[in-house]
Formats: sequence, structure tokens, C-alpha cells
Amino acid sequence: MSSSKTQTQIHRHSAGARKRWWVEVGWRYIIGLVMVLIVGVPVLYIIGVSLDPQGSTTGSSVFPSKITFDNYTTLLGGSKGPFLRWYLNTLIVCLVVTVLQIICSSLAAYAFSRLRFTGRRVGILALLLIMMFPNVLAIIALYSMFTQLGEAFPIFGLSTIAGYVLCLMGGALGQVWLVKGTLDSIPQSLDEAAIIDGASHFQVFSRILFPVLIPIIATTAMLAFVGIISEFIIGSMFLKSADSMTLAVGLYGLLQGDKTANYGVFAAGAVMVSVPVVILFLFLQRYIVGGAVAGAVKG
Repeated sequence: MSSSKTQTQIHRHSAGARKRWWVEVGWRYIIGLVMVLIVGVPVLYIIGVSLDPQGSTTGSSVFPSKITFDNYTTLLGGSKGPFLRWYLNTLIVCLVVTVLQIICSSLAAYAFSRLRFTGRRVGILALLLIMMFPNVLAIIALYSMFTQLGEAFPIFGLSTIAGYVLCLMGGALGQVWLVKGTLDSIPQSLDEAAIIDGASHFQVFSRILFPVLIPIIATTAMLAFVGIISEFIIGSMFLKSADSMTLAVGLYGLLQGDKTANYGVFAAGAVMVSVPVVILFLFLQRYIVGGAVAGAVKG
């Protein structure tokens, strides 16, 4: 009799443990699996289209029956356009604009967070208001401005990489709010201690606060890079010559110029566009994780 009671208690305990596990942990696995399917299936489908010799979006599947790399060789061979040139242009634009955006946004965030000056509140609110308007609203103004600028300085005119970079630098302060939010959470006693020791504002920022800002800077760098590599609206207006195009503009023109409805080459280009993003994420991941536990050390 006692043995049956013991087995019943064990069964109830195990059932309660399973129920508690589903309530506390199990549902997270389900949500994670659903999110992996939502994100992973389209990616696998694009890879399948790029490896399918037919290159059709209707006849292709996640796992094509026949695999070929002809779409990649066609793209890299340049018969559809100077793909490698587009790739180089995109990397140059993304790296230059991302670095400059991070520098400008970080310094501006330090000024808005730590310094007190006339117009500080108005400036940060005006910046927030400007960020609410999409870039497409400024296309006509930008086109007119850079047409005139190109007449005086041809290096910054239309269909030039330098002009396109300068245009994208109009959003150089787009990451201010993210960096400022992190700076506001850091005690100002760190700054005051360094200033008492004779440190300048730049030394306070670079030696005291920068190690603490590494996670948010890595995050903003990733967001800026992804936003720039996928930018199309301004690029389609700016970059008209084939040698000055980025991947987004060049691949769209390639797709529009192909009347055979072969999306295999475009899909291959889409897969190759994602390579720099994946590499950057893997590179910045350690800074996002490691920087979260890093502290500022008074020197």
C-alpha cells in the first residue's frame, strides 16, 4: 500500500515538474523555434533559388533537385554588369559612412548627455523631430543641391561615390539617442573624478566612458551598416553610371533589365550581399557580449 502511494507521489511530482518546466522555460523554446522558421525558411528559399539552374521563384524549392553554381559564376564573371565593382563601392560606402556616423553620434551624444549649454534641449528635440521624417521627402532638395555642388566640385557631384557618401552623412547623428541613453545611465562621478585629476573632456570620453559604451557602439555600428548596405532610394537617384552603383542599385537594375524572369542571378547576388553583414555580426558579437561586463577604470 505504501509502495503505491510512493509511486503516486513520484508521478505527481514529475508531472508538476514538467508543468513547471513548460511554464517557465518550455514556451521559450517554442517561440524560438517559430522565429527560426520564420527567419530561416525565406533565407533557405533564396539560397535554393540561387542554386537552381531554372532560377524561377515558382518552380524552385528550399532544396532544389539539381544544384548548380552557374548563377554565381555568371554574376562574378561580369556578363550581367560589373558586380565586383558594385561590391567594392558598397563596402567603401558602408565602412566610411558607418565609421563617421559612429564618431559623430558618439561625440554628439556625449555633448548632449554631459555638457550643459544654451539650446541643448531644443537641439536634441529638433534632432528627434528631423529623424521622424523619411529620407524620400528630401530627394528633390538633395538632387538640386548636389547638382549645383557637382558643378563647383565634380568629385562630389551626382554619380560619384564621394558625393553619395557626403549625402548619406546627412544622417550622421542618427544614432545619438541610442548612445545618449547609455551615457545617461553612467554615473557622472566617473567624469568628475577624471576631471579633478586634470583630464579633458576628450580624455574623459575616450579613456573613461568609451570602454563602457562598447556594447552600444557595436550595436549602433551594426544597425548603421545594415541600413546603409540596403539603402536604395537615394542611391537610385544619385548613382546613374554603372561603375558608381552600389549592390542595391546595381542588382535592381539587373533584375529590371532581365526579361527572361530568371531570378537565379538576382538571388545569388542577394546571398552574396548578406556575407559582409554576417561577417560584421560575428566580429561585433564578442564586443557586444564582452563589453557588457567591461567597466571604466580611473587612470
